Amino acid sequence: MNARRTVRGLSLHAVVWLIAAFVAVPLLYAVISGFKSTAELTNNPFGLPDQWKIGNYTGILGDGMFWRQIANSAGIAIGTTVCTVVASAMAAFVLARYAFRGRELFYTLFTIGLMFPFAVAVLPLFLMLRTFGLLDNPLGVILPQAAFGLPMTIVILRGFFRTIPAEIEEAATMDGCGKFRFFWQILLPMARPALGTVSVLAVVASWNNFFLPLLVFSDPTWQTIPVGVQQFQGQYSTDFALVLAYIVLAMVPALAFYAVAERQLIGGLTAGATKG
Repeated sequence: MNARRTVRGLSLHAVVWLIAAFVAVPLLYAVISGFKSTAELTNNPFGLPDQWKIGNYTGILGDGMFWRQIANSAGIAIGTTVCTVVASAMAAFVLARYAFRGRELFYTLFTIGLMFPFAVAVLPLFLMLRTFGLLDNPLGVILPQAAFGLPMTIVILRGFFRTIPAEIEEAATMDGCGKFRFFWQILLPMARPALGTVSVLAVVASWNNFFLPLLVFSDPTWQTIPVGVQQFQGQYSTDFALVLAYIVLAMVPALAFYAVAERQLIGGLTAGATKG
């Protein structure tokens, strides 16, 4: 029995290391390749650089457009997250704590949104944004991203809100606490793990969104970092090493954010399952 457990444990560790290798090796290859020249990358694609070409990275870091794209992505991600979490928290509170006719129908409509692909809405969304004058406007990206983020966020928050005992709300009501005050001062602080989880998911989804900023922004000053990577690759299509350096630097903020928020994400996803 112990031998079987040992073999199973070793097998699991081997699978984990294999998955980690599939993730880490391409990333390490991109980082090292960014220090090469294109000619050296072509002649020696897998070896270490003969001369470490730091200028590939420092040149990009000294480019004001790169930092503008980072700032644009960060601002849009923050705006999207605030809109998504605020609207979803209020909707999830009503769907979780109130019984009214049609409640499950409304919830079903939100869950159907999980199966609604963004590509289907491209043409009507573009026409709507043009009608309201939201092209080349950050709100033209923030509002649609928040709308498409509502279904998943409501599903997560509603499940968490329903785990909070009704006795807490009854006791708060007896003490003179109104519905909005209970929601704002009691429920939201108790739901902090779930709020942190949906916030992380909203930030990551917004940061990685490529198609919507490409559709909305024609002015280069509003480009986000995914669009910037595509534009940079088109501009320096023959300089593979420089393009890899740009891609690596573009990934650093997302990797740093995820490294900081990983514990919050995992804790929030499992918090609902541990409540009694």
